[in-house]
Amino acid sequence: MKTRSISYILVLPSLAIMLFTTLYPIIGVLYYSLYSYNIVTGEFRFSGLNEYIELLRDPLFIVSIRNTVIFSVTATALQTLLGLAIAVLVNQRIGGEEYIIPILVLPNMFSVVVVSSMWKLMLEYETGLINYILKFLGFQPLPWLTSMDLALYSIVLIDTWQWTPICFLIFYAGLQSIPRELYEAAIVDGASPIRTFTSITHPMLKPYIALVLLLRSIDTFRLFDKVYLLTGGGLQTLLRLSRYIYSRQGWFSGILARLLQLPS
Repeated sequence: MKTRSISYILVLPSLAIMLFTTLYPIIGVLYYSLYSYNIVTGEFRFSGLNEYIELLRDPLFIVSIRNTVIFSVTATALQTLLGLAIAVLVNQRIGGEEYIIPILVLPNMFSVVVVSSMWKLMLEYETGLINYILKFLGFQPLPWLTSMDLALYSIVLIDTWQWTPICFLIFYAGLQSIPRELYEAAIVDGASPIRTFTSITHPMLKPYIALVLLLRSIDTFRLFDKVYLLTGGGLQTLLRLSRYIYSRQGWFSGILARLLQLPS
């Protein structure tokens, strides 16, 4: 009992710092979002939920929410499934892992600017490599980054190309931690590969799957730079939430700037 009390006392300083740096700004943002501030006159008055009502009436905000959800769910699911599939395949000890793994993680070694610039050149309508291949095969070129229908999913594929390697590494590390004896026992019992995966691999990888889903959901939800670099902000209906906040930063300062304790 005494040891437990000492443990709580030792944790208190870190807990206090965490609460001060997270909970206090959140409460502050909620409080200041109910007020309007005039930087010229210095007037600070209560406005209630007017700012939120105005926000919900903005059609671009609704579009940005929809596109953010579509992008986050699609990219996270695709990267998780591909990363898991590649990790399971490489874990079969097919040989040459010392060469395969560095090649697989190579896309994640490039910065967002480099990745975006490279894919933007390849997806150019007139001179891009992808459309050149399509025309060579007899298909019509596609407006990958200028079409409202294709741009969002093009960015999903680009983000998947860059970040699937991270999902692969996490799953591969998890697979390496599973005792080989379990698979050997499954082979002796005559279990099929699907049954082996559902009975051994999947249950043992659940913590790793949860980790990948959490990390990729957070990252895809707040994505801004790749969208802006690829489209230049020209597709208004492609606005995602982070892009919308950036484009409306003056309006949002009264609501969000307090999160960083900046004067609005």
